[in-house]
Amino acid sequence: MENIKIAIQKGGRLSEKSVETLKQCGINLSNGFNKLKAQASNFPLEALFLRDDDIPEYVETGVAQLGVVGENVLIEENADVDIVARLGFGKCRMSIAIPRGDAYKGIQDFQGKRIATSYPKILQKFFDDNNIKAEIHVISGSVEVAPSIGLADGVFDIVSTGSTLAMNGLKEVEVVLHSEAVLIANKNLSLEYKNMLEDILFRLSSVQEARKNKYILLNSPNEKLEAIEAILPGINSPTIIPLAKKGWSSVHSVITEDKFWQVIGKLKAEGAEGILVVPIEKMFS
Repeated sequence: MENIKIAIQKGGRLSEKSVETLKQCGINLSNGFNKLKAQASNFPLEALFLRDDDIPEYVETGVAQLGVVGENVLIEENADVDIVARLGFGKCRMSIAIPRGDAYKGIQDFQGKRIATSYPKILQKFFDDNNIKAEIHVISGSVEVAPSIGLADGVFDIVSTGSTLAMNGLKEVEVVLHSEAVLIANKNLSLEYKNMLEDILFRLSSVQEARKNKYILLNSPNEKLEAIEAILPGINSPTIIPLAKKGWSSVHSVITEDKFWQVIGKLKAEGAEGILVVPIEKMFS
């Protein structure tokens, strides 16, 4: 069986998380980082470690069948590939920022201004959509310094926490798009590669489902079981096991991460005790 090749960022914010996600899917790369290639020890897969902006082209041309890349890079490179999964990490936004002391009234303030960026295509489309005529300076590396050295009136770049902007005396004034890591695939995969991709996507979905949920165990007085069952519907319904302590039962269920604290408060109010919450490694619906 021929290996399926996946292109991964060789360094930076997506690299380590991409390898970790493969590992969570039961795919272990044998020789890790600081290599151009790595072979999986337990799956017919080979990873190619590349510059992030090269990944879309490698997948489009079929050098690699799959790739993990930031959606912002994919949009900028305009590659003809399929997005087959959103990976839930590497989340950021792409924003325009200006010097902290400058006033900002709205998008029209960019009319005639100079904006520095490494993502000219995304920025140009934003300006075109809003009928803005601005001068775009394309630079690589740390664009945040451009206003302080007189190169531009503002910058357009990736923002995660905003700390880098703050350190360079800038403030975020306009969010252009939101981005996260995505799994992309060549549009002309062979049947063999499609089957491998389906296997990877099945594993990935179980990992992603597990991330969104927690396994919860608690002890409840029997007279409160109906009320607690209403709070904890679980996948179908909670599992209830009688305890040695007369009149008490152990209740097992699954709750979503976003409702966790709200649910815990309701359980305690209904008399639940010994509440234990456990991470889920894999979850198959």
